[in-house]
Amino acid sequence: MKKVAVVLFNLGGPLTQADVRPFLYNLFSDPFIIGLPAGFRQAVAWLISTRREKSAQANYALMGGGSPIVALTQDQANALEVELNATGQAEFKTFIGMRYWHPFISEAISDLEAWGADEIIALPLYPQFSTTTTETAFVDFKKHYKGKAPVRYIKDYPVSPKFIAAHINLIRKGLEGLDVSQHRLLFSAHGLPEKIILAGDPYQQQVEQTVAAIIADLGMPIDHLICYQSRVGPLKWIGPSTDETIIETVTAGKIPVVVPIAFVSEHIETLVELDIEYRELAEEAGARAYHRIPALGTDKGFITALADEVLSQIGKGV
Repeated sequence: MKKVAVVLFNLGGPLTQADVRPFLYNLFSDPFIIGLPAGFRQAVAWLISTRREKSAQANYALMGGGSPIVALTQDQANALEVELNATGQAEFKTFIGMRYWHPFISEAISDLEAWGADEIIALPLYPQFSTTTTETAFVDFKKHYKGKAPVRYIKDYPVSPKFIAAHINLIRKGLEGLDVSQHRLLFSAHGLPEKIILAGDPYQQQVEQTVAAIIADLGMPIDHLICYQSRVGPLKWIGPSTDETIIETVTAGKIPVVVPIAFVSEHIETLVELDIEYRELAEEAGARAYHRIPALGTDKGFITALADEVLSQIGKGV
């Protein structure tokens, strides 16, 4: 039986407090994140990672000292492997490759080569494509992979029917027992500098496509807005920002229901930024309540959606 390796790509995160600074350095030294010549970029990365180390460590301390994203991505990989092998179409094995910290993409490559894969499917855990997430992961994979097994790249899946259905299922569960006329869905995605979008990055458009598909199939008359979080630095970022949108929502007399629309795993942007910082912001603005829909994680519908993406690539030409 053909052996198919599925590599799940994700951002990664520091596993311990000591990992925070090198993780941040790796992140900000990526040319897809900071588009400066190598020497300048590395200097900026050193400066940012040094200045942000203490505050970032404090935030990771709120989650036990490190990011849960590796363990949660491994849970997704395990669930996907079971789902795929149940089809009998091949022998599947999943591997996780993180862009900025262990297990790195290069480590996933070593593992899949040792396993002896006949075919490789590259699966980003970024439903919406961006040069700053999916493309940088694919470039890194191509840099390190020197094997002969064919590789097929899943670029994006922003309106995959089962992906949309999984979101709708979690939103409906989160809204159970609530008067939807008093609430507003805030679809929060990680922001990007506006110049990246203006250069042709499709991320914002795909986020909008995802939200439009959810609202079309949700079948519920509820107010909603798209917003963007995690803004840093002096550049102009796409908006509106999630923090400002939360305040505007509360001021308008609505109760925020935040949906992490571009994150499929719980990590610092959801567990700290959304659950702690933005909740406090909402309460300070006078919110009657604050709700947050969980990330998709190992939701059965989401895992099935990922399996469908993988199975659609089996046997295709390179």
